[in-house]
Formats: sequence, C-alpha cells, structure tokens
Amino acid sequence: VVAFKFKETATKDDIKKVEDAFRALKNKIPQIADFEWGINNSPEKRDKGFTHGFILTFKSEKDRDDYLPHPAHEEFGKLVGPLLADVFVIDFWAKD
Repeated sequence: VVAFKFKETATKDDIKKVEDAFRALKNKIPQIADFEWGINNSPEKRDKGFTHGFILTFKSEKDRDDYLPHPAHEEFGKLVGPLLADVFVIDFWAKD
C-alpha cells in the first residue's frame, strides 16, 4: 500500500501525470500481479493530507523485491518525487 500527499505547488496536470504513470507500471513491470488505486473520499477527516492511495499486489517477496529497483519504477520515482510532500508505504501479506 502506498499513499501520496502532494505538495501544494503540484498542479492538477502534474497529479494526472503521476496517476497515469503509476497505472502504466502494471504493463511495464511483470512482477506486479494486480494494481488498484483511488482518491481519498473518507468523511472521517483522518487522511493527514494524503489524497491518493495505491495497492500493488505481488505473488512473492521476491517479486516485490525485484519491482523496487526495476528501471521503470526508478523512472517513476524521478517523476513523482519532486511533487510529493510525503509518502507512506506499508507492505504486508494479507491474512484470512
């Protein structure tokens, strides 16, 4: 799970480019088994300024570990990094 808080200076166009580029990683990095994303719509007001959430699913820790240094992921980091005020990442294996 990845959550983004954009800088106040990030424009709607900047954010759209990030959304499109993150979605495109699913087609560039075969280790991504599934990808979901959305914009925060919680009425609880506990988002701490984070507006975008992304869920990437991997079949194994190796797939996740291969994804992290993948050139397409690193290129995405160059695009998004300057636009972010903060990022939150948590990795876990779903339990029943």
